[in-house]
Amino acid sequence: MSIVVTGATGHLGRHVVEQLLEKVPAEQITAVVRDKAKAADFAARGVKLAVADYNAPETFDGLFAAGDKVLLISGNEFDKGRVRQHQVVIDAARAAGVALLAYTSAPGSLTAALADDHRATEEVLLASGLPYSLLRNGWYHENYTENLAPVLEHNAVVAAAGEGRISSAARADYAAAAVAVLTGEGHENTTYELGGDEAWSLAEYAAELSRQTGKEIAYNAVTVEVMEGILTGAGLPAPVATILAGVDASVVKGELVVSTGDLSRLTGRPTTPLAEAVTAALKG
Repeated sequence: MSIVVTGATGHLGRHVVEQLLEKVPAEQITAVVRDKAKAADFAARGVKLAVADYNAPETFDGLFAAGDKVLLISGNEFDKGRVRQHQVVIDAARAAGVALLAYTSAPGSLTAALADDHRATEEVLLASGLPYSLLRNGWYHENYTENLAPVLEHNAVVAAAGEGRISSAARADYAAAAVAVLTGEGHENTTYELGGDEAWSLAEYAAELSRQTGKEIAYNAVTVEVMEGILTGAGLPAPVATILAGVDASVVKGELVVSTGDLSRLTGRPTTPLAEAVTAALKG
């Protein structure tokens, strides 16, 4: 029996594999990657590597074995048909008879276009008859803290999120929840709504940045249309800009507040505070 992680060299996947290595022997972990070179550090520690691509279904033939537990980390190629990509993995997992397929989804409360592929993938997974666990990940601190350069350059946080609040957590927190499901028992046919312990607003985020940098950083609330223009001006393709600005509109409606406590319950510890993520980002 292997624990198989797709997208293992991505931001979230790396955290998952690193944390799995603390819990189970390396030879029980299979990292699914597109480029073996990017996973050389995992291989050196005894992790098995499998080269496969969501866009090439045949590369998943025979990749899984009966009894495997699989983490399907959602793809980020919005233009390649993510539901079809995910179905490739689900079909291969069903053919092999895996024991569990966990999928990193989006909060059930999220109605933004970003959630459409996740809802459709959930439908495919449920229809497959596989034992499943839906890990409905909320927003990541890093969605903000990894994009500090323009904020610090202009001394402003710009968003179309109004006074809406966000229950974000660190990638490492969501990875810990996935590891708990993959290494624990009794997670078949479960849905977890995952988010940080503390919800915050963009104004509070700007205030925290001000406190830690000693600069006066404002929160400039703009309309969704203006936000789309800013994102396309920064080089994002128009469809992606529309999706991201749409998330801000959902924030206004409170759709990124997740108050179930599932994340800290699964991990057995409080989620990482936003202030801690800001400190780490400013050091980096």
